Amino acid sequence: MLPVTLTFAGVAALLNIWLGWRVGQVRMAEKVSTGDGGNHRVLCRMRAHANYVEYTPFVLILIAAIEFSGGWPLALWAVGTVYFLARIAHAFGMDASKPSRARMIGISVTMLSLFGLAVWALVLSYGPAARMTAHL
Repeated sequence: MLPVTLTFAGVAALLNIWLGWRVGQVRMAEKVSTGDGGNHRVLCRMRAHANYVEYTPFVLILIAAIEFSGGWPLALWAVGTVYFLARIAHAFGMDASKPSRARMIGISVTMLSLFGLAVWALVLSYGPAARMTAHL
């Protein structure tokens, strides 16, 4: 069982529903049923949702692989929590009429989380511990 991964997969699904709901809210308010209708508010909400969907699968896959490989659970909890809080900040930041601090924090933390998890996965795969077990 991978409790960290299972928890964040559940969180990811709920956040995806929330982001989709936010798109629906602004679509109804702006009377746009398909695409963005040239409406900036609809476009921003759609991009916040799409951007989330573009990055979150990689984060979840990396968390699962690292957890399965024996990665430190407390660090995975911390990275996952910070990542999802950043995605919420990004969503709210996308509602601003100009680039906001929340959006920049969301983007920066997303990239740092993804980069950190990627490096961690590579170190687990090719680092000293991986070389030691390859000789056994």
